[in-house]
Amino acid sequence: MKIKLHLKLTFFFLLAVLIGLVAGYFFLAAHLKADLDAGLEKNLKHEALLAKDFLEIHARDRGTLEDANILADRIGQMLGVRVTVIRADGRVIGDSDLTPQEIAKVENHLSRVEVQAALHQGMGISKRYSYTIKKYLLYVAVPFGKEPLDGVIRLSMPMADIQFLEARAQQIVLFGIILVLMLSTGFTYIISLVVSKPLREMSAVARAMASGDFSRKPSIVSQDEVGELARAITHMSEEIEEKIIRIKKEAAKLDAVLSSMSEGIMVVDDKGRIVIMNPSLRKAFLVNEAPQGRLPVEVIRNSVVAVIVEQLTMVRSRAVSEEVALAEDKVFQVNGVAIIREGRFEGAVLVFHDISELRRLEKVRQDFVANVSHELRTPVSSIKGYAETLLDGAIDDKAHAREFVEIIRENSDRLVRLIEDLLDLARIESGKMHMALVPVDIAPIVHRSLGILENQIRDKALAVSIEFLAALPKVLADETRLSQVLLNLLDNAVKYTPDRGSIKIRAVVTEERMQVDVIDNGIGIPEKDLPRIFERFYRVDKARSKELGGTGLGLSIVKHIVHAHGGDVWVSSVIDEGTVFSFTLPLA
Repeated sequence: MKIKLHLKLTFFFLLAVLIGLVAGYFFLAAHLKADLDAGLEKNLKHEALLAKDFLEIHARDRGTLEDANILADRIGQMLGVRVTVIRADGRVIGDSDLTPQEIAKVENHLSRVEVQAALHQGMGISKRYSYTIKKYLLYVAVPFGKEPLDGVIRLSMPMADIQFLEARAQQIVLFGIILVLMLSTGFTYIISLVVSKPLREMSAVARAMASGDFSRKPSIVSQDEVGELARAITHMSEEIEEKIIRIKKEAAKLDAVLSSMSEGIMVVDDKGRIVIMNPSLRKAFLVNEAPQGRLPVEVIRNSVVAVIVEQLTMVRSRAVSEEVALAEDKVFQVNGVAIIREGRFEGAVLVFHDISELRRLEKVRQDFVANVSHELRTPVSSIKGYAETLLDGAIDDKAHAREFVEIIRENSDRLVRLIEDLLDLARIESGKMHMALVPVDIAPIVHRSLGILENQIRDKALAVSIEFLAALPKVLADETRLSQVLLNLLDNAVKYTPDRGSIKIRAVVTEERMQVDVIDNGIGIPEKDLPRIFERFYRVDKARSKELGGTGLGLSIVKHIVHAHGGDVWVSSVIDEGTVFSFTLPLA
């Protein structure tokens, strides 16, 4: 016969209630103390009223209270209690437990609780320790007489009898408690053996499931609710194991996708707190700590991102798109979309596209177009202006016609140089410029470049020196392009070195590379301009550069050619002291 679990629980519950009732019966013994106290107080009140009447009759007959101590002794002997006679001013004039000498030393009793209550309320009752006779007493005080024979008579009795009865009652209750405890312990132990054994087993199985071990199954085969629970746990274990395996596979796929994405991904919940942040986004924003559960503004510290998340989570915008710029020249296109499932907002997904290079190239293109337009406009305007002047009649003016034609020719040459430099730069950057890298001796190239600039050097009376080792090794380079590098650097040195200045060309070999330095004692370059000196069309002094006829592309071409050779190029300069342009090339 199958006994249902609820019947078992009902039986044991009724048994527990029965034990509780028995324990409650013994608990009633505690109320004996209150009953004893109430009876004693009632008797003591009656005796106090009798003592009052006796004292008033005696005082009225004698007209004095000088024998109050004798009266207190007599009343105390008759009633078997301690009797104290107190004048209305609080002075003790009689006490059945004290001698006259002791009474004289007793302190004033006006402040006693029971005395104050008797004087103001007609009767005072208190339980307290008496420091006079060193006992715990029950006090009852009542007022008596009229002035001048008035005061308070106070009866008190030790609480020893009550304490004895209380101790007896406590013993009985303690015995009952121990008995109930023993009975409860026995029944509880039996109940725990019968009921908790299968529950403990299922609890152990559940803990194993929580730790990821789904191999353990409950061995309970009973046909009651416990057996049904065991079978349900077994089925649940199998279902959870299957779902966890499936979730792990999906999580691994998602993690692989998020980790491999170059775009930054951030998912926030409906409160705007981060749920997912992929490695690309954490790297871009230098996030080292775990961001889960934190607000984006705490992790990324960017106000625009915080506003986007607020629009998606607070305003509940369906989609938001903004650009976010960082201090280190990083620009992101942030697209945020709300996650709405079954009409309920659950969070948002933000995708961060790094468009820094796109914006940089766009700026480079804009700057390039603006610079090229500006550089072309000057010579073209000059050519057009002087040509129109000649056509308007100046061609017949022999004195000025030749001068105008010469200006047209100079601007045409400048235009040709600009176009050639642009074409060279475009070919280098696109990788279409062919370079024949062969072992090359650099000394002849330096001398040849100086020969091209001989007239300018002589006109400015510049002192040029070359510091080369006697047996300088060859470098692996394209001779034509290397000549272009040296010519550009030497041309700059000649242009920006004042008359009677000096130029030095030095070559040293370091770690399988040759370093070439072009040193001048010219006007120098401001420190703030050094990082941009190799940019296209960048000029430190635009007016002076145009006056000297530069295109603004020479140093940019130098940088690209040197890099194409696998070398490096840099500059150091001090205002009014000179400049050093250096580049390296691999040895052959």
